[in-house]
Amino acid sequence: MIKATQVERDNLDALLAIAVPEDVGTGDVTSGLLPEESRLTARFVAREEMVFCGGEFLEQIASAYGDITTEVLVVDGTSVEKGQVLATWEGLARVALPAERVALNFLQRLSGIATLTRSYVRAIDGTRATIVDTRKTTPGWRALEKYAVRAGGGANHRIGLYDAVLVKDNHLVAMVGEGVDDPISALSEPIARARAALPEEGFIEIEVDTLEQLASALKMDVDIVLLDNMSPATMLEAVAMRDRESPNVQLEASGGVTLATVRGAAETGVERIAIGALTHSATAVDIGLDEDIR
Repeated sequence: MIKATQVERDNLDALLAIAVPEDVGTGDVTSGLLPEESRLTARFVAREEMVFCGGEFLEQIASAYGDITTEVLVVDGTSVEKGQVLATWEGLARVALPAERVALNFLQRLSGIATLTRSYVRAIDGTRATIVDTRKTTPGWRALEKYAVRAGGGANHRIGLYDAVLVKDNHLVAMVGEGVDDPISALSEPIARARAALPEEGFIEIEVDTLEQLASALKMDVDIVLLDNMSPATMLEAVAMRDRESPNVQLEASGGVTLATVRGAAETGVERIAIGALTHSATAVDIGLDEDIR
């Protein structure tokens, strides 16, 4: 069972501080037309098959508007059928109705990410690979979107620029300069400094484009080597090389992997497959709010 941490709740609080006044402004003039005593009972309903995500946050969203009683019926990360009731709200209509759109925006976005992630996870079932996300998140939403990836069965890559080292081509040029025959081998001293400064859970990763670069990277003090835009045939060679030279180093496939190609990447034997689309291209799913007002 996946549970939200304070990190995700703080992220949500920051977003609610923007989302609520953006929508309500000086007050919901339409809901203000309702009788003060009118009460609302509402059901959040899946309008399509999906992996639900966001129930952990519904009570927190409700509290940003007022006294709304929340009951979550489906645990985050659960696959649900069309028509299934996910959660309920109960409270004064004047309080609950203004919260409808913002709540649905969060649920639909997070469930969309979880649903897409689950599709990738299912596509590689039976292999040893793990689907991981990237930093291609919606600005301001990172903790919540990475939570949704976990709800879908994926794993989180580094959170930001501060918790792990990922040396890419542009870093190589800046650190080593151009015209060096084997620039990766020149990274020994910078990597040693980075290792000493890393948090305990941090890791060091180097991106390579060729098998020649991989051979150099496997001689370094690294935890992961990113295989950038390599074909499955080349990745098979890369895995064989890693198994011979440095079996403790993990390999990560990255670059243009789709649902149609992810199985082929996983079957090469890499441990990780990075999918930026999990967050930058996920489509919001359809969740409705069925209401009874009395």
